[in-house]
Amino acid sequence: MNRRTADIAIIGAGIVGIAHALAAAKKGLKVVMFERSEQAVGASVRNFGLLWPVGQAEGKLHDRAMRSLLIWKELADSIGLYFKKSGSLHVAYHEDELSVLEEFSKKSHSISNEGKLLSAKETLKQCNQVNPENLLGSYFSPTEATVDPRQVISELPKWLESNYGVILQFSTNVRSISIPTIETSRGNWTVSRAIVCSGQDFETLYPEHFAQEPITRCKLQMLATIPQPNSWQLGSALCAGLTLLHYDNFKSCSGLKAVKERFEKTMPFYLKHGIHVLLSQNSFGELIIGDSHHYCLTVDPFDREDINQAILGYLKSFALFPSTQISRRWNGIYPKLTTGTNLILTPVNGVTIVNGLGGAGMTLSFGLAEEVLESLHA
Repeated sequence: MNRRTADIAIIGAGIVGIAHALAAAKKGLKVVMFERSEQAVGASVRNFGLLWPVGQAEGKLHDRAMRSLLIWKELADSIGLYFKKSGSLHVAYHEDELSVLEEFSKKSHSISNEGKLLSAKETLKQCNQVNPENLLGSYFSPTEATVDPRQVISELPKWLESNYGVILQFSTNVRSISIPTIETSRGNWTVSRAIVCSGQDFETLYPEHFAQEPITRCKLQMLATIPQPNSWQLGSALCAGLTLLHYDNFKSCSGLKAVKERFEKTMPFYLKHGIHVLLSQNSFGELIIGDSHHYCLTVDPFDREDINQAILGYLKSFALFPSTQISRRWNGIYPKLTTGTNLILTPVNGVTIVNGLGGAGMTLSFGLAEEVLESLHA
């Protein structure tokens, strides 16, 4: 086969790979993107489609999330992608939860003046899909948005090809990288640099380097309802007390200890299985529901219905919607660092590994990719 050339190769066409292909193409580089499947089918298509700056820790991560949000909006406007700037609503039904939201609101106000604490009455006015029984109040953040993961993963590579000349090599397995040569199942390429965005498949390329890092896998279980009848709209993405325990941005709140202790006594099953519950709605009107979190290198291939039922049970405690009929169940698997927020390695000269964004790939990838490309060309 003839050898072909490019300036930079991106290995992996999930959202991390797509983001790096875009950042490289914007710098005027000739980009080739490899994906071993006909289309990426990993974590990038198995998520809520939520862009979630509110969950990112203050400082660099939150700034990266906000930069990514701007890029998402630019792409949505250019391509016609589904993009709904719905914001998020964290609802409280216990005094300890409300105390955390009050503390977080003060901190958030001092940083950006974006979010606001709402009374129970104001919460229901903001979103009448919230269960009013025993509701104490909520925190509304306007920064969150929803995209459609399946549309994104399908359409963005084709747009990169038509608008930036990115060369797509799908159904192509990268066997080895030895700059300037990339050996693939469809012939060899000559490139000056490669960025490996292999997601949870981190044993295929440079396994010895990953073995030295604190990286594991996270399996999550999710569900979707049928399209809600009569064009019913959710409005803001919803979550409740369990979510306070999940995201880094709440960890500095002193009241979080009381929330965790109460859940340990009253809902130990949820903590054991890493369950926190988010609710979003996609472009088809389906409600996306999840999720659980199990961390291990070798993932159990079998889903558990008791976990799904626990997710649905907690959801019904804070959200009201017309149809609870479930149309799909699935699991997702993403790479997760046990320490740190992302993994950037240089295993050999000319090769950069970008991995380990955890469940924040949709939220952080575009901003991170710009930073990586800047560092490579500094």
